[in-house]
Amino acid sequence: MTKLSLLDLLHVAEGRDVRHALANAADIARHVEALGFERYWCAEHHGMEGIASAATSVVIGHVAAATTRMRVGAGGIMLPNHAPLVIAEQFGTLDALFPGRIDLGLGRAPGSDQRVAAALRRNLNTDPNVFPRDVVELQSYFANDGRTGIVATPGAGADVSLYILGSSLFGAQVAAMLGLPYAFASHFAPQALDEALQVYRDRFEPSDILSEPYAICGYNVFAADTEEEAQLLATSMQQSFVRLRTGKPGKLPPPVAGYRESLPPQASAMLDGVLSATAIGTPSQVRDQMNAFVERTQADELIVAGSIYDHEKRKRSLTLMAEAFMGEPAAA
Repeated sequence: MTKLSLLDLLHVAEGRDVRHALANAADIARHVEALGFERYWCAEHHGMEGIASAATSVVIGHVAAATTRMRVGAGGIMLPNHAPLVIAEQFGTLDALFPGRIDLGLGRAPGSDQRVAAALRRNLNTDPNVFPRDVVELQSYFANDGRTGIVATPGAGADVSLYILGSSLFGAQVAAMLGLPYAFASHFAPQALDEALQVYRDRFEPSDILSEPYAICGYNVFAADTEEEAQLLATSMQQSFVRLRTGKPGKLPPPVAGYRESLPPQASAMLDGVLSATAIGTPSQVRDQMNAFVERTQADELIVAGSIYDHEKRKRSLTLMAEAFMGEPAAA
């Protein structure tokens, strides 16, 4: 059976603050752990008023401390923002605190705009070959194989599971070359999904870590007792995307009835594109849409997103989805 996991963007809702978003992160992680989810991931974003996960490794520690069994990690760390040694130390520390439970997804996007990226990196000169070299350097620190001449403390010998993230063919090629699991950001950039999965599977080279390809796909879910309520819940995320694409990002807004119908054609078409990997509806409708997506992609795992303004309705959505997709009553 296809595994289920959660991608939490740690949205700060309108009328709330970062403290509230962090409390919700711990609560939603406990909730999906009880539902039987495989893992909880949060993502590195910077300079965004509505996202509270900039200090990603700190958030991971917060969530891992609130849970007991589920894997917790980054989906992902934007490696060009950091020296690999720093990430080895951070995630080596997390592994020491929560042994055998820490994931490290690695991406190469800035996770910010160019101004904020410059503040983070100081230098925006990029070479496409740097990212795979940085991944290999990071692997060396964890393996403590002596190739760097440096012992990462903490970090050396840490049992941290690495994943390559992507929304294009580049990440698929890196993951295949290194024999690592691959996670595609289809929850907001689905355009290259099918081709990227084909490239990853066709070019995959078995490694000591993985003998065959393992693909995770991002997917948005908005489930409710009625289709009308599910469509309403989805409007918060739709508003956020429209605001982001028009240069007006902010906190997660409350849902608005009739929002899609109020949009001009170009904005509606944009949403159709970026949110095509999305299920909205009753539990049975969501199950059918998810099954069709899995059949199309042959994903080994779905990592579920979906920004819902009301925290309790978000938990309810995840429960309905899990019950429908797993085919049995959820534990929470």
